[in-house]
Amino acid sequence: MLQMTDDNAISQEISDLLDVLDAASLIIDNQGTVIRASSTAIQLGLVSSNLLVHRSLSELVGRARASRTPMDAEFELVTGMRGERSYVYARAGRIDGKHILLLVEDRTEARRVDETRRDFIANISHELKTPIGAIGLLAEALVEGADDQDMVKRFAANLQRESIRLANLVQDIIQLSRVQSADTSMNFGPVDLAGVIHDAVERNQVMADKKGIKFKVSTPQGHVVYGDAEALGMAIKNLIENAIIYSDESGQVGVGLRSVKGVAEITVIDSGIGISVEDQERIFERFYRVDQSRSRQTGGTGLGLAIVKHVALNHRGEVRLFSQPGTGSTFTLRIPEVPSQLTENGKDKE
Repeated sequence: MLQMTDDNAISQEISDLLDVLDAASLIIDNQGTVIRASSTAIQLGLVSSNLLVHRSLSELVGRARASRTPMDAEFELVTGMRGERSYVYARAGRIDGKHILLLVEDRTEARRVDETRRDFIANISHELKTPIGAIGLLAEALVEGADDQDMVKRFAANLQRESIRLANLVQDIIQLSRVQSADTSMNFGPVDLAGVIHDAVERNQVMADKKGIKFKVSTPQGHVVYGDAEALGMAIKNLIENAIIYSDESGQVGVGLRSVKGVAEITVIDSGIGISVEDQERIFERFYRVDQSRSRQTGGTGLGLAIVKHVALNHRGEVRLFSQPGTGSTFTLRIPEVPSQLTENGKDKE
């Protein structure tokens, strides 16, 4: 609790109570002077020169003083040197004859999460409509053309493709929800990356064979990270799958593993079309696709790289991209390694 003036009219009990409140707390006298402000209130930029910075909060305090009953409201505040927008819930009320207690709860992050959730649901609804609608139309066409065997074969093949696309989309939504959840760390433990990468390559072998793409893999043993083996395998699989999708026929995909200053770097290099600077800024967004037509042909969902990004964040790491149009792309997943002395003496082994 920061004391703004030498006013001793506020009891020690009230000051002690304000120290344990989660919300930013301030006490304002009849002249509008802030005589007590919690450190959270200072950090939010609510006070300057013993006065409330924001007019909306001052007006709320004035209404509470005039009405003699608690008043509350939600506000959008502009704070900081760069004018960041904060969304707060504020409540003001009298605590004695001349002082007002103002509590301000920062809801900026909660609002951001809600907006992200709404956007995600809207995107999912849009993405699901396409394969579901296509399946319905194809099923109807199959019924109407049951006597034409050639037509039945063609529609059945299209129906199978759309059902696979729908299944892939649902699976990726489930995976993205998992890596975004708070329970991700439940399965953490020592992970040998060489084995995880080998499995990810194997899972993409059929797709690579269909396009005549060869793998060049360099995965030395001994690179151990602390994480979720399933999530890491999923992220690496997605990077390799993405490299195959955007590589030309009979091309090559390189997969490498090395250690740089205590950080394991898993690198996936394709020989494809490359990514423009504009697209690189959005490539990790959910449902964003560089090449819409190619994604439709391969059943891409637009969620693969979003999953990679969240897996990296969950492992205190990052994913980097280097690409130029026409020269292919290099994605690098960077995860902190377990110190070698811990793996050698077995402290981190299961």
